Amino acid sequence: MTVRVGIVDTTFARVDMAKYAIEELRNNEPSVIIERITVPGFKNTPWAAKQLINKGVDAVMVLGWIGPSLTDKITYAVTSMGLIMLQIEYDKPIVDVTIHEDEANNEGELFNIAVDRTRKHARNLILMLRGELTKWAGMGLRQGRPDAGPIM
Repeated sequence: MTVRVGIVDTTFARVDMAKYAIEELRNNEPSVIIERITVPGFKNTPWAAKQLINKGVDAVMVLGWIGPSLTDKITYAVTSMGLIMLQIEYDKPIVDVTIHEDEANNEGELFNIAVDRTRKHARNLILMLRGELTKWAGMGLRQGRPDAGPIM
């Protein structure tokens, strides 16, 4: 299966999340074709996602990094709605992989969350495009943290 995945990342991020997304995508789907656009900040991601969709990608991963201020959180909420609207308008999945700077106690933990979340979302994207994600429904899987597991 050859699949084209668009990757949008930002210079605002403090971890090169695209590096881990690309590595994971290629490990799980060796024939994947990747198109990447890097933008300054999260507010620019809907534009970049639309550019990639117009280039014919099958899905987009948006790798966002959100600061801790209220302004940053509002920016995230508004931009996330824009990404959701793009999914609906273009009928293409956009996986929002976002790291919030205030979700960790230190930079090491933040780095680990970013890498784990990015890798797991990339793996999930490939499984979703193959139609193989359903078997994992209700399993309490988490991205960026250890899995919670199902409630039996």
